[in-house]
Amino acid sequence: MRQFPLETHQVAPGRVVEWRLRSTAAETGGSPGGRPAARVEAAGRRASFNQDKHFTVAEESRAADDPVASWIAVTFEVAGPLDEQALAQALLAFVKRHEVLRCAFRRLAGELACEPFDPAELALDAQRVGVFATSEEVRGFLIERFTRSIDTLSWPLFTMGAVLREDSATVYLAFDHIVCDGMSMPIVVREVLTAYEALCRGEDAQLPPAPSYLDFADEQRRRYLSIDARDERLDYWKEFIARGGEFFPRFPLDLGVEPGGMYPIVNEASPLLDAGEAEVFEKTCLTVGGKAFMGVLASVAVCLRDAGGPGVYRGFMPVSERGRGMWTNSVGWFVNTMPIEFDASPGRDFAQVMGSVRSGFGEMIGHIDVPFVRAWELLAPEEFAARSWPYPVNFFSYIDMRKCEGAERHIDWRPTTHVWSARANGACSWFQRDEDGLHMNSIYVDTPQARRTMGDFQEALRLTVQEIARSGGFRRPIGLAPPRRPARTPLDVAASARRVSL
Repeated sequence: MRQFPLETHQVAPGRVVEWRLRSTAAETGGSPGGRPAARVEAAGRRASFNQDKHFTVAEESRAADDPVASWIAVTFEVAGPLDEQALAQALLAFVKRHEVLRCAFRRLAGELACEPFDPAELALDAQRVGVFATSEEVRGFLIERFTRSIDTLSWPLFTMGAVLREDSATVYLAFDHIVCDGMSMPIVVREVLTAYEALCRGEDAQLPPAPSYLDFADEQRRRYLSIDARDERLDYWKEFIARGGEFFPRFPLDLGVEPGGMYPIVNEASPLLDAGEAEVFEKTCLTVGGKAFMGVLASVAVCLRDAGGPGVYRGFMPVSERGRGMWTNSVGWFVNTMPIEFDASPGRDFAQVMGSVRSGFGEMIGHIDVPFVRAWELLAPEEFAARSWPYPVNFFSYIDMRKCEGAERHIDWRPTTHVWSARANGACSWFQRDEDGLHMNSIYVDTPQARRTMGDFQEALRLTVQEIARSGGFRRPIGLAPPRRPARTPLDVAASARRVSL
């Protein structure tokens, strides 16, 4: 399972069916617009800090006639003729199981309220969309559908459907970020397909408990809403800001952007290591006391440094808040974004850089409790009032998809994830490890300079991680001289995603 642009996904043509979520309460006296009527039991439900900021940006953008748009999507395969009724039942059960998917959001006394529908009030309506003769037509339809139907300010906050063929089907779901995160996508795949397969056998699906994200959000707000900028739990953030002079760590390379400008995006994906190389790379990292993600982060740091960045790496890193306990199977936005800093100065060998990454990561994890949005609001209030991050920000994300629940079935289900945003002012890169190797997906501004900068960076990073895997990079300094770029092979070209300008 990996993340790459939807524009490069090869979905076989077929007949498209969608299932639209509907509230029966709205038809029998519920509030207008499909929102649930006010309920006493829902009065205390409040959005998380992530959700509140996301919704606020959408509100302000709409008011300024400058709407933002983004989505997170997942697709997966069903072998054999699709049982449409069983899939519809599985999808509805999935929505009913996760309270956050049943929520409508609205302002209540200045705060963002989550108003969940009663599961018994929800129904799905099947709609026959049409027949698409080519993969290009299917992709075009999905891109248009996701972009048009996903709206932070409108319920429901996701869309569901399938491309049916005689002997298989591709199921798709796309979500607004306000109800989920990237790690929710493997949960979607596992739960829907586990329920579908059970229903086809005439059985009930056996799924583990999945507590509500709204409970997590409620607990988080109770703990952190009352803190102020003097709280000692913000000391890690304050020290990070003091050393760098800014709340947001800047992406250190030139992307050719103007201050305050927002740009169409380039959405690219490329392989970095095949399965065998990724295994050797991980063993090399373990040899020097680190993990694979630390090795990738170390490689990113030295490549940025050798392209003109500083010797001290400073960046943001999303960290899952699910933990190892009760939230493992819950859908929601369980992400805290934290700053990380470590030494990647010239002359340091792989083991030394890895030691710095390990130390920096350990320090970061020791202060993971304060929510990013709350730290942002308290320590950078002027920037918090803006609708976007103020300039290109250094951002690194890594997920080992092989460790997700249900990964043992990914070879059959063939799940893929896709992210999209209408505009950006910087660059974000996500790294995924799966059974086929290590992969990179980047979204960045569509400027001539950014295309040159990111193209050179991606190539240097590929060569660096390959060198570590092939020679045991801990034995000598890495990145001291720019590596010679080899000619790209047809396989490289085919695996790299096409540029997207929207």
